[in-house]
Amino acid sequence: MTPGSNIPLTAARVAVDVAAPVRLDVSGLLLGANGKVRSDDDFIFYNQPSGPGVTYRSGGGAAPDAILVDTSAVPAGVEKIVVTASPDAAGQTFQGIEPTATLRNADDGSVLATFTPPRLATETALVVMEIYLRGGAWKARAVGQGYANGLAGIATDFGVSVDEEPTPAPAPAAVPAPPQAPAAPPSAPPSWQTPPTPPTAPPAPPAPPAAPPAPPVGAGKINLDKGRVSLQKNQTVSLVKGGRPLLSTVKMGLGWEPAYRGRDIDLDASVIAYGPQRNHIDSCYFGKLSILGGAVKHSGDNLTGEGAGDDEVIVVDLGRLPADTTGLVFTVNSFSGQKFTEVAKAYCRLIDGTTGEELVRFDLTTAEPQTGVMMAKLIRQFSGEWEMTAIGDFVKSRTVRGMVKPAAQVL
Repeated sequence: MTPGSNIPLTAARVAVDVAAPVRLDVSGLLLGANGKVRSDDDFIFYNQPSGPGVTYRSGGGAAPDAILVDTSAVPAGVEKIVVTASPDAAGQTFQGIEPTATLRNADDGSVLATFTPPRLATETALVVMEIYLRGGAWKARAVGQGYANGLAGIATDFGVSVDEEPTPAPAPAAVPAPPQAPAAPPSAPPSWQTPPTPPTAPPAPPAPPAAPPAPPVGAGKINLDKGRVSLQKNQTVSLVKGGRPLLSTVKMGLGWEPAYRGRDIDLDASVIAYGPQRNHIDSCYFGKLSILGGAVKHSGDNLTGEGAGDDEVIVVDLGRLPADTTGLVFTVNSFSGQKFTEVAKAYCRLIDGTTGEELVRFDLTTAEPQTGVMMAKLIRQFSGEWEMTAIGDFVKSRTVRGMVKPAAQVL
């Protein structure tokens, strides 16, 4: 599709997913005939993932986020659902990372249309596509309208209130009019074409003389450039060093000690591999020491937890992982039923398999009376690099089999 073009929908339930080389925040807004939301409940995003007929679906970093629209469930009075996107990294523009929206049949996943907005520069948010009702039939239109003041600019333009009053910002970035854009209806033009100016807002400042350069891979994220990274729970590090993604062999070392002297702690470290739809591919553990054609290997079972250093090690060749393997979750379980309140100094650390250098470390500082814990995850990004996130969530499970479903939920 090109900006301004439209197609009739051939399915009642559709999904619009938006992909880019960086992580995006994708959202949807339900608009009435006046081009505004009826209330803040009509703003659908990761913190408010469902509304009447419209749902936000997270890709978990391994697949694009999407807005699902069930046109048969959209309430009367709602005539348009706009799909928006903005880079997750604060202040990052779309220059050099143009997103692609894919319109799919939500029931079978078949592609109905794709759209990549052209000529992006200083935009930090976009109205990418809209699903709209015209003459009793639902259609989809490619939009590509850019905003220089982020998602907050889009939200306020469509009538969503924000917690903090935004500083006056430049008007939405200009986009060349499409040569064959459909004529506007007799009513007022849609707000994405002529955003209203607040009565007290000062004139928009001139555009900057030159667009900023495209950000390097991993920009705006913690990476490995400054040496070893110590993570806290829920923190993420991009496995990028010197602007290049780490795609060699790494080792995930997991260690623990008994909380009470004289007691053995028999824990089992495992890794669970997932595909782009959070589908379980395989698990590597003491009973299956190699998976994915040898790209993931386990060092074997440690029955006591005694001794310094890593108790169990899982080796991952990032460059050899199959393309459909997009997520790895590292877990530890107590098959004998001992609780993690009986464990001390549990940690995981990522090691460069070539140099032996410790790259990332996460020390588990809390314990719960459970038999399983999800320690960390590795997620492949669209740009090719991997990200490691510390998890530290406890689960009632003595085996890796019981970890498959809860681990999928944290992707």
